[in-house]
Amino acid sequence: MDNLNYGIIGNCQSCALISDRASIDWCCLPIFDSASVFAKLLDEKKGGSLGFEVDESYQVHQEYLWQTNILKTSFDNGKDAFQVIDFMPRYQHQDGTYYAPPDIIRFIRLLNGKPSFKVIYDPRLEYASSPVFTTDEGKYICSQTKDGKYDSLFLYSDLGNQAILDGENILLEDNAFILVSYHEKLSEQSLDRSYLKFQRTKTYWMDWSDKTTRYPLYQDEIIRSALTLKALTYEKSGAVLAAATTSLPETIGEVRNWDYRFCWIRDASMVIRVISGLGHPYSAKKFLQFVIDTIPDKDEKIQIMYGINGERELTENFLNHLNGYQGSKPVRIGNAAYIQRQNDIYGILMEVIYRQFVQFETSLENREELWTIVKGITKIVEQHWQEPDKGIWELRTEDRHFTFSKLLCWVAIDRAIQVGKIIGKTEYLKHWRELRAQIYTDIYQHSWSDKVQAYTQSFGSDDLDASTLLMEQYGFIEADDPRFISTVQATERELCRDGLMYRYKNQDDFGEPSSSFTICSFWLIDSLHKIGEKEKARKYFDQLLSYSNHLGLFSEDIDFKTKRLLGNFPQAYSHLALIETAINFSKD
Repeated sequence: MDNLNYGIIGNCQSCALISDRASIDWCCLPIFDSASVFAKLLDEKKGGSLGFEVDESYQVHQEYLWQTNILKTSFDNGKDAFQVIDFMPRYQHQDGTYYAPPDIIRFIRLLNGKPSFKVIYDPRLEYASSPVFTTDEGKYICSQTKDGKYDSLFLYSDLGNQAILDGENILLEDNAFILVSYHEKLSEQSLDRSYLKFQRTKTYWMDWSDKTTRYPLYQDEIIRSALTLKALTYEKSGAVLAAATTSLPETIGEVRNWDYRFCWIRDASMVIRVISGLGHPYSAKKFLQFVIDTIPDKDEKIQIMYGINGERELTENFLNHLNGYQGSKPVRIGNAAYIQRQNDIYGILMEVIYRQFVQFETSLENREELWTIVKGITKIVEQHWQEPDKGIWELRTEDRHFTFSKLLCWVAIDRAIQVGKIIGKTEYLKHWRELRAQIYTDIYQHSWSDKVQAYTQSFGSDDLDASTLLMEQYGFIEADDPRFISTVQATERELCRDGLMYRYKNQDDFGEPSSSFTICSFWLIDSLHKIGEKEKARKYFDQLLSYSNHLGLFSEDIDFKTKRLLGNFPQAYSHLALIETAINFSKD
């Protein structure tokens, strides 16, 4: 599979990736960052999957049910036809709680004739690290590792357990179902029960989409991206994952691959800003509570990322028994970047808190808690803003004075001033304004290059970096400022290739990047639009949208030559930027 032709289904507890031929090739249960039960995505032979095998006469087509995270894969040979409708149940009980079990339901709908297929059921628990024993237990099929000592998986179906286990040819004469669960079910599973869950889940997603703000342009793309972001949200804590996968490489065969099943404060805060703007304040409030619960308010131990339940230690390990996506080793779980210093995190956090004060009513207790965090962050910024760090791109070698990190330190103090004004705490503002001016002057003088006529990646450098395109968005500079216009134009000349952007082109830990970072292409489009080059911006945007997969989904990267999707998938950051850019077009 050359272009990550997968759809995501999920229920805000976990998710699964399903190929364009209806094979579940990636799923971790019971939650997003658990060990995988299917990982064919990371090893064709060992990883495990749950799919359907049909003969060559069948044409296969896949799409989402309208405005839902329910996936429909149709098989049709002209005479015989059936659909596989995949979802993870999610709907609200009368008491307001959500039903969202660690289950995948595959509702198999007979459309025409008597189609036949084989079910390929090959669960490989614990990242395929141990032998799996699969047995027919009558009411269900049970798969266990080491006699159930560590983990188990249950499959319920009316297709016949032995026929599934033996890979027999199955003649479909009526609708059918397959349910895969992390838990043994206490009640009888049936087609009717599965169909009811399907209808309730469909209603849930359609209601959620209906509450989403409408825009005159690119509405379908906005909704699909919003649904994808929602699918990457972990209900229990409010955390938002960077992506659903681990170890999908930026370049095939190289070692640039990481585990993205964590919550980067930078990514997630931007997601929340967009989601709340789309009419979903509940998600914003949940994430803010995650921030409050996770981040210590009176010391400096603020990390750039956390586990989805707030875990602080994300130790990186290699799964050497897996071959990797198309042979791209190593396969990693955990992410060593959690120990890095990235000074931009303070500005990101302050931006989230500021927007919370502006957009939502907040209880007094909550306001006091947030104000304590605001004061704590300003102290940290004052003490450390002049120090070098790893930067937004998490370079694992030398620390530098990155422009984006300095910019976000400026944002941190600027937003603290705004919050102070809102709540009437003026005694801190004179000092904070002086500090803000000091940081502004430092950036204005030291990150500008007369040689390239642009703000550059780091102080004293002539290297360009796509992150400087965000200077206007954060309010540091106006869109009509000659310096910003010149920065956008220079960055496009240096980093843009056929409408796709490098993050940067200077050497990093692994050499020069060879793939485009998707969010940076959206940043360029947005910046071109803001400086008045609207026709070019729309052309680039429409072209970029055409590089999504067959379902409108984006990963982290795009290959410059082949335009194939690369990197972890689907990527929250990419869909966030798509929504923001599309909304800005609609504002004209």
